[in-house]
Amino acid sequence: MSEYPWQLRGHCYLLGDNVPHPGGVIPLSLITARETDPAVLIPHLFSETDSGFAERVRPGDLIVTGKNFGMGPKGCGYIAMQALGLGLLCESMSVQAYREAISTGLAVLNPCPQITTMCAMHDDLEVNFQNGLFINHTKNIRLEFPAIPKELQELVSKGGNTAWLKFWQESQKK
Repeated sequence: MSEYPWQLRGHCYLLGDNVPHPGGVIPLSLITARETDPAVLIPHLFSETDSGFAERVRPGDLIVTGKNFGMGPKGCGYIAMQALGLGLLCESMSVQAYREAISTGLAVLNPCPQITTMCAMHDDLEVNFQNGLFINHTKNIRLEFPAIPKELQELVSKGGNTAWLKFWQESQKK
């Protein structure tokens, strides 16, 4: 698991509370079409809330959200975030949304109480998802949030459910 990039450092993309998955994260049409190809999804990530997001974001950047992130049908947006090498920190998200993010192999910390008050758009952030360490280099803030549970770290490090199952199948052939 050591080759997985558990520590990310990049710019903060700050979102508020109650950002729905359909429309807020990814267009509903891609969700209803059950699109899973990252190449198709990436150009549409946050396209309805932040035009040009996919062109500006870089691997290691961190999406910081308020309460109730990702409500509604989900999956596609997390696939795009994971493919781009992004991390996600949420004040809160439903168990279903968290489970879906983890199942795609997305590095996510939840819950992160008051995280939106500790960040501003484009702050220089660093997060270790294995131990929950959060550093805002711009504001000189250092905190710890609940890490990705150890029981889920292998699943995330392999790239989510599908990749983990392929890994498991190969290990059974030996």
